[in-house]
Amino acid sequence: MLGHMELTRRLLEQFVAVARVGHIGRAAAQLSMSQPPLTQAIHRLERGLGVALFTRTPRGVELTAPGRCLLDDAQRMLDHHDGAIRRVRRVAAGLQGELAVGYAVSLAYRVVPDMLRATAAEVSGLRVRAVQMQAAALPEAVRSGRVDMALTRGPIGDAGGLEIVDIARERFAIAAPQSHDLATRTTVRLSDLAGVPLVLPSHTAVPGLRGRLQSVLDQAGAELDVIDELDELAGLMTYPIAGLAMALIPGQMTTLRHPDVAYLAIADDHVDLDSHILAIRRSEPDAAIDNVLALMI
Repeated sequence: MLGHMELTRRLLEQFVAVARVGHIGRAAAQLSMSQPPLTQAIHRLERGLGVALFTRTPRGVELTAPGRCLLDDAQRMLDHHDGAIRRVRRVAAGLQGELAVGYAVSLAYRVVPDMLRATAAEVSGLRVRAVQMQAAALPEAVRSGRVDMALTRGPIGDAGGLEIVDIARERFAIAAPQSHDLATRTTVRLSDLAGVPLVLPSHTAVPGLRGRLQSVLDQAGAELDVIDELDELAGLMTYPIAGLAMALIPGQMTTLRHPDVAYLAIADDHVDLDSHILAIRRSEPDAAIDNVLALMI
């Protein structure tokens, strides 16, 4: 029975390896062990749980429905375990160890590189591991311990007890085809975009922000021709590069230079087109996170 079986980290790692690879022999090689002990470990786990976790196929093994359920929980338990070890070691060693920082892809152009550069220069004993993730997944990744801190754009709908730190603001800009008449300017008003094909970030790309952007655009009173909304912010650039549309982009993306694109500042002073850049962390003290945030604010 399960009550008499110790669900050890090693057993969880073995199960997850077989589940991910789909083949006991290859999983054994990945775990630096021989195949028979791994097969015995999986059989022992199945006996202890009283369910079949895998079905055998000519190509290897496949997860059963109970196996798929256990995989999610097993990975979460391993993430919690690893996160706890990282945090304890950092507290014991001060500024040594590793800090896992999740980030939304839209921050990959300036915020994350600046963080990595500053940390390497000022806290050289701390290794920062940057983990790119979907913005919507970042709060749960912090809660589960998969990452220690996350960087994203606001607003965030449900912080769920996490601490949110506003570390910077960034104004949106316009990426215009170099061939467009407006590209000769350095600034434009949103009303200048009336009738101009425009692409915007989607709700998926920047959760909570897309609706506010639409409200701001509506306030401008221009008849905007939105032809597409993209989940990947970098994909917004394909339209101005192709000469087909302008794109509303976070300001830091203007660091991506391209001969076919001109970047225009937005001159409207009656609308708030600032994006809040946030750090998400757990509430317990963590000196490593405090030091990194101090370098960013």
